[in-house]
Amino acid sequence: MKVNALMMDDKDNVVTCVADIAAGETVVYKKNNEVCTITAKEDIPYCHKIALTDIAENDEIIKYGESLGRTSEAIPAGHWVSHNNLFSVPRDYDSEMIKEEK
Repeated sequence: MKVNALMMDDKDNVVTCVADIAAGETVVYKKNNEVCTITAKEDIPYCHKIALTDIAENDEIIKYGESLGRTSEAIPAGHWVSHNNLFSVPRDYDSEMIKEEK
């Protein structure tokens, strides 16, 4: 099977499709060295994300091992994650930084 989506970090709950994916097509990605698949339940445009698991309303979308934001509605596995169902959440980056010891 040819890989047609990329997982950036093994903690991610989405992958990014590197081709247009039609509903019913198989999305193929690697998690570490394991080849994984999920069936697209709707069309996923090139360079957009697909949910790997059911994601509840107000849950975090994780990509690159980091939160991209929260969902505005539940997103079932195999569905498109887009600006229509994802919103940014302000972060306090200062509190997340590793403090240097003096």
